Amino acid sequence: MAKKLLFIVLAMSAFTAQANTIYKCMKDEKVIFSQTVCPQEYSQHKIEYQLGITTEIDSDKRELKDDPLKALLNKQTVSKEKLLQLLDGEIYRLKQENSYFEILRASEIQKLDRKRYWQTTPKNDPSYGLELQNISERFNNLTKNNTNVIRVLNQHKMKVSAETPPDEYMSN
Repeated sequence: MAKKLLFIVLAMSAFTAQANTIYKCMKDEKVIFSQTVCPQEYSQHKIEYQLGITTEIDSDKRELKDDPLKALLNKQTVSKEKLLQLLDGEIYRLKQENSYFEILRASEIQKLDRKRYWQTTPKNDPSYGLELQNISERFNNLTKNNTNVIRVLNQHKMKVSAETPPDEYMSN
């Protein structure tokens, strides 16, 4: 179970880290966008998207990051600190996603209210109540799923924090 959870956390963190960074590779008049660093013959700008803000940095200096998923697959260990950092990052992301779900819920309810207003339907109309219930159930389920994953990740985090040998959670 611990290996599966670790793999999921590492895969998700690798995916989210990669999904937020794009490289703009330029040579002469040619521009190519890539999810990996540019070939040596291209000049490179790193484009990052985080929290709704996009930044572009001239980054001709090549980055070689340690990918925790590749390290795990190559039988290298992930340090206890790095694992705790990955767990914290995933917990934070899920909490942010739950906040976003609340914003989406409010937006959909507002959209439903506008629809009801323009169709001059009363609030006690059964179809309005059914649609409102469907919206609430959908977002309650999404939030509940994330909350359950957060609970499991917190339990795993406490288990990893309590362990003394750094390789113990990797050898299970």
